[in-house]
Amino acid sequence: MKNFADLTEREVLAVAISAEEEDSRIYMSFAEDLAERYPESAKIFEEMAEEEKGHRHMLLEMYEQRFGKNLPPIRRENVKGFLRRRPVWLTKNLSLDTIRKEAETMEFEAERFYVKAAEQTRDVGVRRLLGDLAAAEKGHENVAARLTDLILSPDVREQEDRTRRRMFVLQYVQPGLAGLMDGSVSTLAPLFAAAFATHQNWPTFLVGMAASIGAGISMGFAEALSDDGSLTGRGSPWLRGLTCGLMTTLGGVGHTMPYLVPDTWANAFWIATAIAGIVVFFELWAIAWIRARYMDTPFMQAAFQIVLGGAIVLAVGILIGGA
Repeated sequence: MKNFADLTEREVLAVAISAEEEDSRIYMSFAEDLAERYPESAKIFEEMAEEEKGHRHMLLEMYEQRFGKNLPPIRRENVKGFLRRRPVWLTKNLSLDTIRKEAETMEFEAERFYVKAAEQTRDVGVRRLLGDLAAAEKGHENVAARLTDLILSPDVREQEDRTRRRMFVLQYVQPGLAGLMDGSVSTLAPLFAAAFATHQNWPTFLVGMAASIGAGISMGFAEALSDDGSLTGRGSPWLRGLTCGLMTTLGGVGHTMPYLVPDTWANAFWIATAIAGIVVFFELWAIAWIRARYMDTPFMQAAFQIVLGGAIVLAVGILIGGA
């Protein structure tokens, strides 16, 4: 890789031309990705892609005047100091806010490049053009804000807010809720079976931790492998899997932690079991609230389903452990 300071004027212009072309393509990729979910915001990125094409045209004209039509094979990834662009296949199903932040980073880097390039070039015309482009890139944030105000009416903003909420539910709430339900309910039976079979806290704690972590790993992989998100728009499968796995483990660890009460305490087993029972109660009601809040399930219906199911699993664990 070359140091930026070692670039010739010809190479600086060549890098700028290729960078503008690549940025234009990235903005069009953003526009295509947002077209179905956020059609009005997609128009903003189409406008920004056209702006980048205009910059490329100006740079190419300047280059041809100075050096002819042959461009040297150098791109920004051949120059030290440039940030790596996110691969195209990782830009699918990103949230709208993430895409806008990505665009801001691109514009900031482009502005910095043009400022530095203008400082080291000797040709007055090239320096003027690079300075103008630096100012244009710096103003792109204002352009985006202006386009947003023009294109995104209050009704459109409301619609995009609804879409954003739906995407949040699909990508985070659903896998997280599935994990929390599984971790909170499925670990009840082995935990309380071990508790009433041994009447000892430390072995019960080990069983609970093993069940929680094992369930978290299993649920995480199951969620990640179930859907790649390309058709459903549910986002990165590994992010969903991580969310699901962590929430599964958390759901089981919550009522496992009370069994850290030392066995040397008087009535240690019953103290830990009472605390664990209280934790289970709040876990199940929290799950019911999340289902009512984000899954449009009536709260009493969600509470009945979750609390009843959890109570049955808890009773099974106690019965088996006490047998």
